[in-house]
Amino acid sequence: MCPVRGISAFRLGWSYIRRYAAVRQAVAWCYRGGSISAEPRINDRIRVPEVRLVGPSGEQVGIVPLAKALELAQEYDLDLVEVAATARPPVCKLMDYGKFKYESAMKAREARKNQAHTVIKEMKLRPKIDPHDYDTKKGHVVRFLKQGDKVKITIMFRGREQSRPELGFRLLQRLASDVEDLGFIESNPKQDGRNMIMVLGPHKKKTEAMAEAREAQAARKAERQGYTPDAESEGETAEAPAAAAEAPAEAPAETPSEA
Repeated sequence: MCPVRGISAFRLGWSYIRRYAAVRQAVAWCYRGGSISAEPRINDRIRVPEVRLVGPSGEQVGIVPLAKALELAQEYDLDLVEVAATARPPVCKLMDYGKFKYESAMKAREARKNQAHTVIKEMKLRPKIDPHDYDTKKGHVVRFLKQGDKVKITIMFRGREQSRPELGFRLLQRLASDVEDLGFIESNPKQDGRNMIMVLGPHKKKTEAMAEAREAQAARKAERQGYTPDAESEGETAEAPAAAAEAPAEAPAETPSEA
């Protein structure tokens, strides 16, 4: 056999192997659901002979041929949407698919907006912290707890301070007592190398803190626009006497003249 022909056959064999591996990978990806769309099939994309049809108001129409279902969708100026593809026959509904997608997107947006993520903030202190710096750090801890977040307090020891861990312990206890109205000790102080760590948890849940923040923001926005319920009620009470003063007085009744 010619060496050149042998090399060509060798390369041809590797090309087949690579192609076979690519096909296997594509098939496995399809079985994992990689190429399957999450959106339901609509109108002409539905490929079954008959469907179980649901009307636009939710009424059960029954099992009808696909052509009849498409005809009804065109008559109502709606879309035929496959809502249960695994049923036999598949369940389809007459609806405005564009409006349905918009409402679904808005619901998902609201769900993400109201979703609360647990966040752990961190605040670092020194054992011999200045009183002014301590007040500043405590203010940050108070703000974090009001927002419904956990706070990790870290006391950093340096040099000879490592031989006095009681200083950090007392500082952590002092901070916990100063913010006990807003949070509680979730993890007691413990030594971690050169640091001492304590975790404070908020009394309020994250969702409650977010709701209060939105209400406060709405109140500030209304105040900036110059509209408050109290001001409106005061304006109505002030307009009432003015309207009464502008109203003309009634003419006195005429008395019969003496004969």
